[in-house]
Amino acid sequence: MSESLPPAPNDSPDLSNAELVQLRVRVIALENMVIALLANAPPEQQALVREMASYISPRPGYTAHALTIHAAEQMRSLVDRADRFQPMQAS
Repeated sequence: MSESLPPAPNDSPDLSNAELVQLRVRVIALENMVIALLANAPPEQQALVREMASYISPRPGYTAHALTIHAAEQMRSLVDRADRFQPMQAS
């Protein structure tokens, strides 16, 4: 006899508009915190973020998922934006 698994709970309530707005605000705050941290990070740390973005990008033979591709692009964008805020080096 084959046992079937119980269905996964998918009956979570929809988020209200206020909850969605609050979630967006938190994501914006987190993005800006990551940019600030990356701005003072050594080049090796920034390279690690770029490497991770490449790691999650689709590899040959695997299905490309739009959200994963977009996430990798966002990671690279955060590093690029952090470059604009790096302290100026004394000459």
